[in-house]
Amino acid sequence: MVPITGQIGRGAKHLFDAIVRWFAARGVNPNVLTFIGFAINLVATCLFAYGYFRPAGCASFLAGVFDLTDGPVARATKRVTPFGGFFDSVMDRYSDLGLLIGLLIYYGRVNRFLYVALVAVAMIGSVMTSYTRARAENLIPSCKVGFLERPERVVLIIIGALSQRMAPVLWVIAVLSNFTVIHRVLHTYQQSRHLQPQPPAS
Repeated sequence: MVPITGQIGRGAKHLFDAIVRWFAARGVNPNVLTFIGFAINLVATCLFAYGYFRPAGCASFLAGVFDLTDGPVARATKRVTPFGGFFDSVMDRYSDLGLLIGLLIYYGRVNRFLYVALVAVAMIGSVMTSYTRARAENLIPSCKVGFLERPERVVLIIIGALSQRMAPVLWVIAVLSNFTVIHRVLHTYQQSRHLQPQPPAS
């Protein structure tokens, strides 16, 4: 007997594959999907700023559908390009920061200044998580260590919004994203030591 979680996972995969096929069959440009996801996240940003957390969570979830499908559609339609990957990364950063800016505005409006600072720390961790990987991979082959990358952060924000329990989610993001940065710094230090030229034997 297949566990209920397995059935849900298979059902979600079938739905996801169907969405990808639908976009691919109509020749939708993957960069358009990327931009639509970004635009929906801007709507979520405004909803967060005015305290409409559950609608913002729904908007973020919808944006995630476009964000997850742009890559598979690019591969299915043979439109994978260096610019597409670059554009996707840029829009992801704007989307991430936009959602947090919406929360920053909301907590500023309701005079919760501790949470203003907490969102600011979460923003720093979110940006630096991506930056440390990009910078490290100029030095070493790969730096995917850490357990709070963008997908996990987005899922946490959606859960926090839909449950209206954003405060604990922000604590998790603020702490674990910066922990991930430290992990990547240490990993890069260890890996880069192996790449340093060895002194010639005397």
